[in-house]
Amino acid sequence: MNGAIAPPDIRSVPGTEQLRAAAGRIRERIVDMCASQEGGHIGGSMSLVEILVALYFDALRIDPEHPDDPDRDILVLSKGHGGIGLYATLAERGFFPVERLAEYGTAGSEFMAHPHPEIPGVEMPTGSLGHGLALGLGFALAARLDRSDRRSFVVMGDGELQEGSVWEAAAVASSQGLDNLTAVIDRNELQITGGTEEVVRLEPLADRWRAFGWHTHEVDGHDLDALRAVLHAAPEPGRPTMVIARTVKGKGLPFVEGQARSHYARLSGRQRQRAMSALRAATERSQA
Repeated sequence: MNGAIAPPDIRSVPGTEQLRAAAGRIRERIVDMCASQEGGHIGGSMSLVEILVALYFDALRIDPEHPDDPDRDILVLSKGHGGIGLYATLAERGFFPVERLAEYGTAGSEFMAHPHPEIPGVEMPTGSLGHGLALGLGFALAARLDRSDRRSFVVMGDGELQEGSVWEAAAVASSQGLDNLTAVIDRNELQITGGTEEVVRLEPLADRWRAFGWHTHEVDGHDLDALRAVLHAAPEPGRPTMVIARTVKGKGLPFVEGQARSHYARLSGRQRQRAMSALRAATERSQA
């Protein structure tokens, strides 16, 4: 590595309370985008928030002022339908002005339902599910060939684990001993057609990944301290890392939490107000 990007400390490492506040603002911006004429994938974006905050504000070695630095860590959002969650996180992290989020869903905008690589901080266009882990694997192999210590991260949905390409990539990553590759699964147990265990059973999920040779952790995906700890833990030499983050689809919005119908929504003005009230009440409770 050339040393262009320092180890992750984002100038002054934020405390958990600061990160919770950032997560609250990100959730509000997701709601705003879902209240636009376009609407958005609200359920899977809300379940992702703490995962993205722990990565972009703490674990990733990145510089928002130089998003294309060759020594940066790479993050691929495999579950591309969480794109609005990614946009809100990138804006909060300083990759572009927050005001640009108002472009979402407008004619000619780069801010669309799935991530667009012209947006600063977006590495790959994603959303055709089942391909993100292979992409992350490619970035990890490229880093090895470059003799670089940059790392590759992939954020996946649990529904996409039904794709055979995921398990092919899992086997190759283990066989290649890619300890510079970390994957995080947003395990909210729902997909557009219902519960993942009803569609194609995934459990015992941790045992499956261990059987494929991955060093595997299970955490509460809304616990920032737990996420930060596991993402900062030294990788096991010669083994890729899997983090199964147990989450709630639609987290923060009681009227859609844990429901498959939250997959995509266009919020009315009244629903937006209801959502904002719920989020701000939760923020006040956490600060009490």
